[in-house]
Amino acid sequence: MEATIHRRATNDRPEQATPLRHLMFRALGTSCEIQYECNERSVAAAFERAVVAWVAGFEAKYSRFRPESLLSRINAAAGREWVEIDFETEQMLLLCDTLYFLTRGVLDPTALPLIKLWDYRNPKPVSPDAGAVATAMRRVGWPKVRREPGRVFLPEEGMALDFGGFGKEFAVDMVAQIARQFGIAAALIDFGHDLRSLGRPAGKPAWHIGLEDTQNPGTAKGSVALSGNRGIASSGDYIRRVVIDGVRHGHIVDPRSGRPVANGCLQATVIADTCLQAGVLSTTAFVLGAEKGVEFIQSIPGAEGLIVTEKFRAQTRGFFQYVVS
Repeated sequence: MEATIHRRATNDRPEQATPLRHLMFRALGTSCEIQYECNERSVAAAFERAVVAWVAGFEAKYSRFRPESLLSRINAAAGREWVEIDFETEQMLLLCDTLYFLTRGVLDPTALPLIKLWDYRNPKPVSPDAGAVATAMRRVGWPKVRREPGRVFLPEEGMALDFGGFGKEFAVDMVAQIARQFGIAAALIDFGHDLRSLGRPAGKPAWHIGLEDTQNPGTAKGSVALSGNRGIASSGDYIRRVVIDGVRHGHIVDPRSGRPVANGCLQATVIADTCLQAGVLSTTAFVLGAEKGVEFIQSIPGAEGLIVTEKFRAQTRGFFQYVVS
């Protein structure tokens, strides 16, 4: 999500196999790293080319920061005209349907007007007045988006789509699929600290992932062990935030209220079947708050989570099984 806060922790057990290969590049506004096992140099080279090409194509098509992207063209046409889309984009919009329903409206792909309004990067931050918030809210609402086979229309000028709430996690899962297509059974995919594990490194029981200390960003406070096919992601506002008139405003905005989340939560971490699921659940849990957030995570089969607040930590019943002592 927007604030993913994992750091990879090293495993101190000695290597008993060929060292892991590493692929590192920048994309999607972040650092991307893949550690994987592959004994054939030609297969490894082909896999790395395929990954970089797919991610580049995904970013070029769906980044709101690129004026020539399809998403930017859809946004530019808001309130004016329909935009033709291909089958892949239709599937992305169907995914938006699912995520909006699953998160009870917390993840709204049309929330960009609010995100821009509460811009924590602004060097001179100002708390928007009620009128500005109301205006932005009128431009938000996933159910307003009109779709027909092969085309989409944002009916109000100023509406805009943003896949930033799930795009990076979706890309991580797609890279995991590419790895399997190349016969890679063990990998750790890390895009801006949204992660997906495949298998486990040879000679080791699991991949170890450090959990960032909210009081000392950049350092780990505990870690979890992942093996097999799992995703992990965190959401939080202890780094990406701004203080306006003495009030802290995080970067995560609740589209239902039109305001940044301010419920005392600092970090929500979720382990789930996929990175996409983990990211979406962590953001939703963070917005819902500790009590309701934990209940929400527990309602999803296979998901476990930890929520850190300013005063206490809350976790699901099964989260302890991943914690490394």
